[in-house]
Amino acid sequence: MIIHRYLGLVMAGFLLVAGLTGSLLVWNDELEAAINPTLFRVPQPEASSIAPYRIDPLELRQLVASHYPEAVVAALPLSRQEGKPLVFFLFSPPDPVTGKEAELAVDQVFVNPYTGAILGARKWGDIGQGLANLMPFIYRLHFSLALGDIGATLFGIVALLWTIDCVVGAYLTFPASRAGTSIRHWATRWWPSWKLRWHGGAYKRYFDLHRAGGLWPWAMLLMLAWSSVAFNMHYVYEPVMRAVFAHQPDEESLPKLANPRLIGKLDWTAARERGRELMAQAAAREGFTVESEEMLVHDAEHGMYRYIVRSSWDLRDQGGQTAIRFDADSGALLGLWLPSGAAAGDTVTSWLTALHMAAVWGLPFRIFVTLLGLAVASLSITGVYVWWRKRQGRMKQGLPATQPTRTQPTQGKIR
Repeated sequence: MIIHRYLGLVMAGFLLVAGLTGSLLVWNDELEAAINPTLFRVPQPEASSIAPYRIDPLELRQLVASHYPEAVVAALPLSRQEGKPLVFFLFSPPDPVTGKEAELAVDQVFVNPYTGAILGARKWGDIGQGLANLMPFIYRLHFSLALGDIGATLFGIVALLWTIDCVVGAYLTFPASRAGTSIRHWATRWWPSWKLRWHGGAYKRYFDLHRAGGLWPWAMLLMLAWSSVAFNMHYVYEPVMRAVFAHQPDEESLPKLANPRLIGKLDWTAARERGRELMAQAAAREGFTVESEEMLVHDAEHGMYRYIVRSSWDLRDQGGQTAIRFDADSGALLGLWLPSGAAAGDTVTSWLTALHMAAVWGLPFRIFVTLLGLAVASLSITGVYVWWRKRQGRMKQGLPATQPTRTQPTQGKIR
């Protein structure tokens, strides 16, 4: 009881922010387009004037690179959707002497895929640039309270505590054990914990909202908590998961270059063709089909390219994570990573992250995750309210603020 109480108080503010911002981020693409229509909406040309996607993404990448010579365009978007721009991310090259990276004024560029016109640019997440960065700033709040690495670590700690508290909170709703009690009788005594008392006063209503509100979506709350650990504290998440499940070799197992190379011997055109060739071979060998190209990325630290597609083994409704890695100089295959079907641990992680991001099962699940985010926020509010009311009751009785008050046992282990 004490563990749940104080973990809840520590987490309340964080989870309030995470729940509210998460409910908005479910609709990130729609909100981005509504707030920034000039960046995220591209009028489709007449069929007689310009052929759709006539301009090769490689040409558009070169156009962006020439427009921003101070930056590196290390990723080539290959997925093209009608009426939407191609989005390029800019990176600052490290200083050859100090190794430090200069601050870029903008790091995200939007390009009309029909004409090659640059629609605009922004520094992702910088709310100082105005409403153009509202949704990225909300993402930063959701991920790290917009405090960078420190905030991400704090949120990771809260996610770990939340995972523990999910188990503790569920246990506290169990009815007290009695010798000789059947499972059916035990379940009958547990059932009141799942119900709401609407006519017992404000305190009982809030108490029941907190308890039942945590029980009904309990499995999904646990999923959100543990997947948040995966996002913010991978150095905790991965050892735990690897101790339980098998995983595919990842990029961490590959050696890094002593001196990162910004350009490989394979240029972008050759790299795309090599990626297509290796992916086709992998698909035939592993028994999956390639549905669409997604992205080609040059990794300077490992001296390799990463060719990413959407395949029949991808779980998310949109986009893809199936990736082939190959040497940026020789084109030699370095590895294949599949989001599902290859290793249980990677399949579980793919499902956890896809569920967390409401990236599966279409519109109904997106609505559900929106409501789930609001439920997380309400659990924080009702939890603090219950604690405050109990604290007021103890103070009125002249008891220490931390001493639990006596409650009736008929509802089980009531906090």
